[in-house]
Amino acid sequence: MTLRIDKIFRTCVATAAILAHAAVVPANAFCGFYVAQADAKLFNKSSKVVLARDGEQTSITMASDFEGDVKEFAVVVPVPTFIERKQIGVVEPKTIDHLDSYTAPRLVEYHDEDPCHPIMYRMAPGAPMPSAVARGEASLSRQYGVTIEASYDVAEYDVLILSAQESDGLTRWLTDNDYRIPQGAEAVLGSYIRQGMRFFVAKVNVERMKAVGNGTLRPLQVRYQSAKFMVPLRLGTVNAAGPQDLIIYALTRSGRIEAANYRTVKIPTDIDVPLYVKNEFGPFYKAVFERAVARENMQAVFVEYAWDMGWCDPCAADPMSNKELAELGARWIGSSDDTAFSAVRRGGGSDAFVTRLHVRYDAKTFPEDIVFTETRDRSNFQGRYVQHHPWRGEAKCDAARSYQDRLTARFAKEATDLAALTGWPRSEIVAKMAQSGEGELK
Repeated sequence: MTLRIDKIFRTCVATAAILAHAAVVPANAFCGFYVAQADAKLFNKSSKVVLARDGEQTSITMASDFEGDVKEFAVVVPVPTFIERKQIGVVEPKTIDHLDSYTAPRLVEYHDEDPCHPIMYRMAPGAPMPSAVARGEASLSRQYGVTIEASYDVAEYDVLILSAQESDGLTRWLTDNDYRIPQGAEAVLGSYIRQGMRFFVAKVNVERMKAVGNGTLRPLQVRYQSAKFMVPLRLGTVNAAGPQDLIIYALTRSGRIEAANYRTVKIPTDIDVPLYVKNEFGPFYKAVFERAVARENMQAVFVEYAWDMGWCDPCAADPMSNKELAELGARWIGSSDDTAFSAVRRGGGSDAFVTRLHVRYDAKTFPEDIVFTETRDRSNFQGRYVQHHPWRGEAKCDAARSYQDRLTARFAKEATDLAALTGWPRSEIVAKMAQSGEGELK
């Protein structure tokens, strides 16, 4: 049975996360019309992890882009504590896709106004200002030194909770039970055993999958309580053919999360780009990210979005509902069908903050698992790129003539900034800008 799967993990054995009054504003202050986004599908060999962290209570949902025979699918995840059946579930892929779209880097566009007749915009009285929204059966195999502490049927998965005495015994047990362990995994497994961690092991039950009638493997979710708030990357690097991308979406009460043991860097943002980028936004953002990764020698974790879930500006997707957020582990907000915005409209503020982190890694540049810390920083950030359509009317006033005189310099700066941001040749940028009506560059 071979089919396209919205994969939990690309490799047969890989890892997921363990965790952790009226105001007058100018027309282009921060609002804009959203026109494009750069979602996780842009990046090959990518996995997605959703974390929800409330004190020491952690929920982790794992999703990726697995393709192949479902019989060959398996996931092995180190976990810091014993996991009961009630702590495991599945999540609909569309919920994670929604969060991905909502937090994705975005392109917004403005149309320059008539310089002779400038327009002032007012926020409606009573609208919330951004600064106001802050708030089993156990069995022991002596041959392997592996203890099966529990076994569970979870939707289309068979799940085991294992503990082990030695990494070689665990490796042999996994291999003898048809889990494909990459060469070199034994040392990494041993480090987790020495930390006293258990292993969450899942395989697809083909018969139950047929009975469910679902041709897509749904993301697995595990909930537990632990002081450890981390993503164990190292198993995922053992058999990787090259660097991999991991996108982490974290839902917290207090504020933004950041890596405690690696540099956390914000992706370049709020940069004006030429009009033609609208039709090339996917390749544009890939180039932006790859250049940022190279600048940091692939040793940084990048912030692509950090925002109070009670509002967005601009919104790259419809607001998440409380029900969706609770499904992803933010159970403290309740599970009504209201959107997170509804609380703000009632004046209560949002009790969930989302951070989107993006990391490209391999075994050399990320030799340690990523450890996270939750901050109380609720300042808003987004990867946001802006295009301005020039006003093309007749210059009937001094302001219009001055505006037209400045356009050439503006176009030239957009070309220079785009070249610096992406590494694309400036000459090619200038040629494409001329085709879209942004000519006369210097």
